[in-house]
Amino acid sequence: MKASAAERAGTYLILGVFTVFALYPMVAILVTALRSEVAGQGGIHWENFAAAWTQARFGSYLLNSVLVSICVVALSLLLSVLAAYAFGTMRFRGREVLFYLVLLGLTVPAEAVVVPLYFDLRDLGLTNTYASLIFPQVAQSVAFGVFWLRTYFRSTSRGIVEAARLDGAGHWQTLWRILVPMGRPAMVTLAVLVFMWTWNEFLLARVMVTGEELRTAPLGLQFFSGPATTTVPLLAAASVLVALPVVVLYLFLQRHFIRGMVDGSVKG
Repeated sequence: MKASAAERAGTYLILGVFTVFALYPMVAILVTALRSEVAGQGGIHWENFAAAWTQARFGSYLLNSVLVSICVVALSLLLSVLAAYAFGTMRFRGREVLFYLVLLGLTVPAEAVVVPLYFDLRDLGLTNTYASLIFPQVAQSVAFGVFWLRTYFRSTSRGIVEAARLDGAGHWQTLWRILVPMGRPAMVTLAVLVFMWTWNEFLLARVMVTGEELRTAPLGLQFFSGPATTTVPLLAAASVLVALPVVVLYLFLQRHFIRGMVDGSVKG
C-alpha cells in the first residue's frame, strides 16, 4: 500500500526529531571541545585535543584499551562460535539444560559479582594485570555470543551441511570453511558489540586495576576529570578522544553491522 504525502511527511518529521535528539549530546560535546578555554574568546581551537592527549596521557591508556578489547573480542568470538555450533547443530543429552545455564550469565549484573571476583583473582595473584581485565569480560560476553550465534547456526540450511558431510567434511571443516564465512554479518555484529562493551567498561577496571600503567581509556578519563574540572573544553576534548575509536570502528563496519542486526531480528 502506497503511503500518502501526509504520512511520509509525518514519518520524516518523527525520524528527524529522534535524529536531533540522538545527535544533540555528541554535537554539543564536539562544539565544547573546539571552544577556547578563555571565556568570550572565539575561533576553533583544535589544540585542545593535543593538550588533552598530552596532559591526560591518553597514549598509554588508549593502547591498554586497544589491547584488552582485541583480546576480549578474539577470545569471545572463538569460544562463542565453538559453543554455539555445538548448541545449534549437534544433538546431545542435556543440550537444552546446558544452554540455559550458559544464558544465566546474561542475567547476573556485573555489580553483583565484581567484589567476590576481585577477592578470587587476588588469591590467584591476577589483580592489577591484563588477565584481570580480559578474562571476566570474556566470561560476560560469551553468554550473549552463544545466544546470538546459536540463532544463526540453527537457521542455516541443513542441505548445505549435509552436502559438506557427503563431500567428506568433518565438523571442524564444516564449521570453519562453510558456516563461519557464511555467517560473517552475524559475527561482525557480535564483534562490534563486544568491542563497544569492552571499550566502555569502567567498573571492572576501576576495581581490578590499582596501577596507573594498566589504566584503560574510560578509567583515565575519570582520573583526568578531577584536575580538568575548570577547563571544560579540555574535558570535552578528552571525551571525544575516548569515544572516537568506537565511532570509527562502527562507521567502518556499519554495513555488516546493520545487516547482522536485521538478520538477527528476523531469525530470532
